[in-house]
Amino acid sequence: MPKILNIQIDQITLSATLNESSTSQLLWESLPITANINVWGKEIYFSTPIKTDSDHNATDIVDKGTVAYWPPGNALCLFWGPTPASLGDESRAASPVNIIGLINENLEILNSVQTGTEIILSKR
Repeated sequence: MPKILNIQIDQITLSATLNESSTSQLLWESLPITANINVWGKEIYFSTPIKTDSDHNATDIVDKGTVAYWPPGNALCLFWGPTPASLGDESRAASPVNIIGLINENLEILNSVQTGTEIILSKR
């Protein structure tokens, strides 16, 4: 049975399917999480109570729609396009992230979110 993450940002509701990694399991066990977001290009990131190291397959270039954990900041990241670190149209994190899932809906709706907005993550 896949683990489905519910993502609420103001009036925006999205879902993401989590993978089977140990980092996604830590996130699942920490839910619900409420935080204030930061926007960095087309990436949202925010602090979480999760503390873990980089996976062996951590990477800084991810697919659009990726949900990832950034170990240096104990932060969760949602990518939907280029960031200030990107070359061209790629989605690039500030440093390698652990990929934990993929957003299921249209990502362009995230263009309207602003730094400081509250995000709530919960189990669907």
